[in-house]
Amino acid sequence: MSAVEDIGTRAASGHPWFGGQRVAPPAAAARTIREMLLHEIRDTGHPHQVLLPAAPLALPRASYAELFRVSAALLELVRRTALEAAPTTEGRLAAFAMPESEHQLFLDDQFTEERYAHCVARPDVVIGADGPRFLEFNVSGALGGPVESHSRMEVWRKLYADAQGRLPFSYEDPFAVRTAMFRDLAAELGVAPRVALLGDARDQGDLTRYFDVQVDHFNSHGLTARFFDPANLHEAWDCPPELRYPLGLRDFTIPDWLELGIDTAPVREALDHGVLLVGTQTSTFLSSKLTMGMLSEGRPWMTAAERALVERYLPWTRVLGHRWTNRGDRKVDLVPFAVAGRERLVLKESIGMSGKQVLIGREESPERWEAAVAAAAETGTSIVQEYVEPRTCRLAMIAEGAQETHDVEIAPVFGPLLFNGRPAGLFSRFFGDGTAGVVSLKGTYSSDNCVVAL
Repeated sequence: MSAVEDIGTRAASGHPWFGGQRVAPPAAAARTIREMLLHEIRDTGHPHQVLLPAAPLALPRASYAELFRVSAALLELVRRTALEAAPTTEGRLAAFAMPESEHQLFLDDQFTEERYAHCVARPDVVIGADGPRFLEFNVSGALGGPVESHSRMEVWRKLYADAQGRLPFSYEDPFAVRTAMFRDLAAELGVAPRVALLGDARDQGDLTRYFDVQVDHFNSHGLTARFFDPANLHEAWDCPPELRYPLGLRDFTIPDWLELGIDTAPVREALDHGVLLVGTQTSTFLSSKLTMGMLSEGRPWMTAAERALVERYLPWTRVLGHRWTNRGDRKVDLVPFAVAGRERLVLKESIGMSGKQVLIGREESPERWEAAVAAAAETGTSIVQEYVEPRTCRLAMIAEGAQETHDVEIAPVFGPLLFNGRPAGLFSRFFGDGTAGVVSLKGTYSSDNCVVAL
């Protein structure tokens, strides 16, 4: 049986961008596939999923490449937009109205701080009526996707490789690309290729395997790596020079650590003693949804080609406030326009994760929507964004306890991983029961998968 099968675009809400082929479920029992997937992702803090994919999600090569090509171009525009909001860190903190918790962990060396802010990035992309639409950019060493995609692909490699190890599809391994990134950074900075992976097991269900699998890959591919938590982070710099770790991955977020009561003081101390943790704290400005609003509205320095790129791939997005702005070729009073446009808009706070600070207008009552818009307009720390009706594609799924796979029309959110600007694998999240909405991996019936190219 061929590993690739023709399926056309049967879904009523499908789109030619998805192509007419998919990877067929492998010649293995559904229970076996499910057990393999659960085994690879075990003990990483990954939430239990009732519905699991029975095969990798596949895209045509042209669609797959488009996501990375556009991601890299938009990331450069996002970076420039965020940095030009103000000439200094202090100015940006004010311009973005950052909470006090984010006023820490910046490097004294402004150039280095800005240079390595966007080393790790993942936009969130849905496929609308006109193709890909980039909803936001996640820029952080702690973003989801690398461990999940690597774990899923370990299963697909075992199930689809022929006797010579060849696969019927192509992909990028996020671990391999990230290892190459640190090797390049070490050469660029003239330091030893020794990498500290900084996190805390309390952020992963009190388990360390999430970090261990990453460290094992680093160590088996030419780097010297070690997992550090705040309690032992001093050992990365308080030691003989030849044993120090000059580079590191900042695999945590300040909000997560605050919620868990984890002190960031050891991180400040490591930074002060020369440990460069990527992405740097400036990444918080790149991740702010206010940056997406500013970019969508246009910046004075943008070329015609850059404006066309933004118009093509970003949904209409505006920083919410009492002001006038453009919607197409007309001027609108933004707050009344947002209130009246409930069915067509989404309200998002500037900083947020897992969809916790998102309101989809069509899912809210008119009264609740108007109140939320009015409150957000007073703070100036939210955006309104055009709602993108997601198109669907077909994927074989395995339900818990099922003996057979079944097909579902899913609405995936794609997450192209970029490490130092290089394609590093394509992560996807979706509701395995075929519904659509704000997808969080901790949500009911949410599932994830890696994406390959055919």
